[in-house]
Amino acid sequence: MSQITDTIDELDVPSLTALDRCDSCGAQAYVRVVLASGELLFCAHHAAEFKDKLQPSALAWHDETSRLLEADA
Repeated sequence: MSQITDTIDELDVPSLTALDRCDSCGAQAYVRVVLASGELLFCAHHAAEFKDKLQPSALAWHDETSRLLEADA
């Protein structure tokens, strides 16, 4: 059974940076999805769009979309 986590140990996976781009549209990525076959990066929009489809097979779901709210503050 797969286990979905909202966070990944930061020693294992570095934080996403402005250089990390969405695999769907090329916008800045805020979500990293770890699958058995590799990882996918998504912007907030595409992460929300694909979450229901990817969640059953995801090993981890690293979500940094809260940083979008911090930028507005």
